[in-house]
Amino acid sequence: MRAPEPLLPRDILALPPADADRLLDALERTVPVRPPLLELHSPSTPELVVFGDTHGDWRSMLEAVSVWSTGSAQRLLVGLGDYVDRAPDDCPSGSVANALFLLSLTARFPERVVLLQGNHETQRRIPCLPHNLPEEVDELWGPEADRYMRLVALLERGPYAAVTPNGAYLAHAGFPRQLPPSGWRDAFEQMDDAQLSEIVWAECDTSHLRRGAAEAWGVRELDAFLAATGLGVVLRGHDPDETGRARYGGRCLTLHTSRIYERYGGVVVAIVPLDAPLATVSEITVRHLASEGRSYPDDLA
Repeated sequence: MRAPEPLLPRDILALPPADADRLLDALERTVPVRPPLLELHSPSTPELVVFGDTHGDWRSMLEAVSVWSTGSAQRLLVGLGDYVDRAPDDCPSGSVANALFLLSLTARFPERVVLLQGNHETQRRIPCLPHNLPEEVDELWGPEADRYMRLVALLERGPYAAVTPNGAYLAHAGFPRQLPPSGWRDAFEQMDDAQLSEIVWAECDTSHLRRGAAEAWGVRELDAFLAATGLGVVLRGHDPDETGRARYGGRCLTLHTSRIYERYGGVVVAIVPLDAPLATVSEITVRHLASEGRSYPDDLA
């Protein structure tokens, strides 16, 4: 079944409750369920467009989608998690609009759009604050808990991490540190909460943030992970004060795509080539979006 054309965030916010339920019905039929670790195999795909934490900033998300859709028809769009909570003031109900817009894109283009889970998507296992999504759903469509639970369950269909054929590892925050002898990919199967925290909660040690859900990782842990996996670089989000900075000898790049954190490094996406092995993030292009430095009046889409 082919999914309908994705609704823009403004249209999603105008839906009456019955139409919102019908949209959720359609997404439950069409949004793919991904494995915990997704192999991004596509011989005809020249590059990825990767965006970081958007946190309900659907205006910046529209700019990121424009970068993706105006490039090669074979480009992939990959999100690094945290699509909800902390929306900017000029994106009211931004968590709902952003999440449903991205899920609609995934349903329409399942081979070209991938939404990894961040700590704000895994909050049913490891709670996080703030968590504005349930309040936004209630404000838009009334206190019907089922709508919130259905939306969260759709976001949980995304993988925890992804890898590219040329050596990029993508996750919200980190990577598993205890790798089984059966093969490093097996670390993503039947993951307990402590292991999940390493992937969606762990800061890098060059960040000044410490949330306490997982121990920060540094160059020693990164070296061990890349050596064991044969991968070359890590792309991640989670730590806004690291936005746009190449760390650990150019083997790690952090991205954020929300104006609430733009003071740290802007509102950025990355263009990741897939036609040659990636040894450092110097081969990746960081692009600043047109929403950077802007606020929007209520009547501007």
